[in-house]
Amino acid sequence: MSALFEPYTLRELTIPNRVWMPPMCQYSADPEGPSTGAPNDWHFAHYAARAAGGTGLIIVEATAVSPEGRISPYDLGIWNDTQVEAFRRITRFLKSQDTVPGVQLAHSGRKASTDRTWKGGGPVGPDAHGWQPVAPSPVAFDDRHPVPDELTAEQIQEVVAQFADAARRALAAGFEVAEIHGAHGYLINEFLSPHSNHRTDAYGGSYDNRVRFALEVVDAVRAVWPQDKPLFFRISATDWLQDGGWTADDTVRFAAELHAHGVDLLDVSTGGNASGVRIPTGPGYQVPFAARVKAETPMPVAAVGLITEAEQAEKIVANGEADAVLLGRELLRNPSWAQRAARELGAPVHVPQQYHRSV
Repeated sequence: MSALFEPYTLRELTIPNRVWMPPMCQYSADPEGPSTGAPNDWHFAHYAARAAGGTGLIIVEATAVSPEGRISPYDLGIWNDTQVEAFRRITRFLKSQDTVPGVQLAHSGRKASTDRTWKGGGPVGPDAHGWQPVAPSPVAFDDRHPVPDELTAEQIQEVVAQFADAARRALAAGFEVAEIHGAHGYLINEFLSPHSNHRTDAYGGSYDNRVRFALEVVDAVRAVWPQDKPLFFRISATDWLQDGGWTADDTVRFAAELHAHGVDLLDVSTGGNASGVRIPTGPGYQVPFAARVKAETPMPVAAVGLITEAEQAEKIVANGEADAVLLGRELLRNPSWAQRAARELGAPVHVPQQYHRSV
């Protein structure tokens, strides 16, 4: 039996295989009007194709807990009931294809209010549906981005409550997995790293203070997310800085704490919080960070980072480096990657009845 296609159970949820889709923004929601932030036909077709292709778990792209938490005006959100109803169409279809629907709950912090990536991804102002970003400290991401407003302690608690409200709505929308976005230089990651967190109050300075906001979000979400459903946390395991950033050692320490607070799996990525850093990319370049967390803590992990081939993914899971793999760009290129990999590895995988002639 292929390790990649063994079912995987967390709490009382069983995911049919270890081929998972990570959040990847589509920048395709309406930026204004009654359907702002709601998924539309593009999102349905996009996620439905990967479900029909045999993907075991699909984590819907970064979905903002508030309007100002979006990365761009074109991002998805889950701060109102109109959005909930639109998501139900997607979750129903994913479940019909034996795919588990997950959602990433997110706040983009100082990297908010930017244009779509194919338009350059630069900051946008009110004339282009933009807004003033917020962050733990008034420190811009780079010289293109505006200086964000520093969140007050009261505003921090409002954001914690927004994450909890978003989790309630995610449950109502039919999602089975909730993932908290703590990676890639967005708000939670900004609090974690001393590179971006220059606060001197209870949310800055020491390691314990810098992780406080993240743990408060986890506790608030776990309190409303059902005990039989898993909670994930996505982390950037390193800022890739030589000094003054979040490190792999910090990630290992934090993973154990997250596990104690009710997180069921760590989705391990890297980078995104510091501009201009050199990242040594290559096939599976982020897998060692996941493998270290798995080896040194009780936390299950999923690995990402230029995982493209079936045998490569199989070895990562079979060797115990990770419990699952998340394929991003490869699933954009090939929505039926899981079916192709299953054929190569001699494993069973879901194929829609309508496609039985392809088996």
